[in-house]
Amino acid sequence: MTTTSTARLATGAAGALVHAADVPGLGRLEVSVLDPVGDLDTIHRWVTAPSARFWGLGDLTPDALGDLYAYVDGLTTHHAFLIRRDGLPIVLLQTYEPGNDPVGEVYEVQAGDVGIHFLLGDRGAPAPRFTTRVAHAIAGFLFSQPGAKRIVIEPDVDNDRALARAGLFGFTLGPRVELPGKSGRLAFLTREEWRESAHPM
Repeated sequence: MTTTSTARLATGAAGALVHAADVPGLGRLEVSVLDPVGDLDTIHRWVTAPSARFWGLGDLTPDALGDLYAYVDGLTTHHAFLIRRDGLPIVLLQTYEPGNDPVGEVYEVQAGDVGIHFLLGDRGAPAPRFTTRVAHAIAGFLFSQPGAKRIVIEPDVDNDRALARAGLFGFTLGPRVELPGKSGRLAFLTREEWRESAHPM
């Protein structure tokens, strides 16, 4: 694996494998830096699906989507990853430094905060508590960085499914906030809360 780190956010070259774990009940999960060219067909299919309307990229052409993630690939404060389950792409994950994002203007950012967005694309073979297991594994990847102390999310206030899942994952719900293009609900998960949470296996 080839990985670099800002102590808080993992990153690497496009397509590089940066994390891997064997997750009971799911199999091998591998996290690779998103390749804006090689992974484009997969993520375009996902973001344009009706179920991904809250992701906000459904109107983009493949070329425009590729340009967007090529731009993200050049940033030091925002990163994108593709997570595979036994080789099958299943999740688009974005991480960012909240202090360098609009969300940092609506709450008091703490040292070690890591903002994320993740989009579940495919699943593969059926598995009990699939989404909870995947979310727990994603948290394990994020907290593998020594500087990561707290995960911050801000799902759309109308995204009832995301808010319900946040509660199941152990996040503490915070206030409603106004962000560019949406009204969101902040939620937080500290490293300690993640460690103390019931193991999803």
